[in-house]
Amino acid sequence: MSETQKLFLIDVMPLLYRGHFVFLKTPRMTSTGINTSALTGFANMLLQILNEQAPTHVALVLDSTTPTFRHERYPLYKAQRQKMPEDLAAAIPMAIELAEALRLPILRVDGFEADDVMGALAVRAAERPGWTTYLATPDKDVAQLVGPATYLFRPGKAAAPAEIYDVEAVCRHWNLTSPAQMIDYLGLAGDASDNIPGIPGVGEKTATALLAQYGDMETILAHAADLKGKLAERVAAGAESAR
Repeated sequence: MSETQKLFLIDVMPLLYRGHFVFLKTPRMTSTGINTSALTGFANMLLQILNEQAPTHVALVLDSTTPTFRHERYPLYKAQRQKMPEDLAAAIPMAIELAEALRLPILRVDGFEADDVMGALAVRAAERPGWTTYLATPDKDVAQLVGPATYLFRPGKAAAPAEIYDVEAVCRHWNLTSPAQMIDYLGLAGDASDNIPGIPGVGEKTATALLAQYGDMETILAHAADLKGKLAERVAAGAESAR
């Protein structure tokens, strides 16, 4: 085994979603009428990663089929999302079958999302000398995990190349001082894709300005009275939704 180990953790569902919607107007159908658009898009990206990135280790990660701890804490978590299209749901077992054919491990843990599993593995890999981890997903939530040996790999759209974010790139792209601030950034500004409300009236620019001044969520909330005008009222009133 070589000294340098390159681990790719691939978030399956976002790539299936992307494949499904990319081919929405020109679906990929088999001769028997099965829609394979999602699988085609997923397979193309998977093979591109294997061929171009040459990882030494790979795992495909899926969300839990049962409610997660986030649903227990916040029942409205992702509640705004529409039911998964039937063709997309049918692609999940096909993606699993493809992974098995390629002899790639598939990870799924009850009660946890793919992000959680990827994060836990990335932390453990970072403790091993010579290991570098790439988190392959378009989801910005995962940016909070980026560190000296952990990178965010955002697959490209259409003909655009994939983007690889290190610590500096994450901070520059989202105007943060540390990737760890991403969780507080989303708590303040909200995240429509996950139905996270954030603090009403606090957008992305205000969130980054507050984090630049105070460093983290709890310090911001503790200094709500020090803020000016309506912002002080908004932060004080929205403390619980931010948390």
